[in-house]
Amino acid sequence: MTASLSVDLGSAVPPYEQIRTQLSSLIAVGSLAAGTKLPTVRSLAADLGIAAGTVARAYKELEQAGLIEARRRNGTIVVGVPDAGLPADGAVTADLIAAVDRYIAEGRAAGLDDGTLEGILHVRLHHPQ
Repeated sequence: MTASLSVDLGSAVPPYEQIRTQLSSLIAVGSLAAGTKLPTVRSLAADLGIAAGTVARAYKELEQAGLIEARRRNGTIVVGVPDAGLPADGAVTADLIAAVDRYIAEGRAAGLDDGTLEGILHVRLHHPQ
């Protein structure tokens, strides 16, 4: 599983956000199904060559979003994607989810809050050029 994750230490996007974004994308497109056990914080950190606290922060945010769950004796598992009204016909591809995740990550790196990011999307959806 870690082979599909990577961290660009030269990126303006913080490493924890890169991990969070990649894992949420993999969960959203079904590459990580509900019940899948994730690597331990220490194991993933060692594989990626980063601090354990960085991975822990990504896992914490994913847990707060309801995508994963930390279980004391069973490790951290994927609980799935909260129903967001996404079509089940495969129209939402991994590339599309990744593009949205990049938009969010870049917006946050620029200091924009979620309300501002949603506002930008709303304007672009309803008033395209």
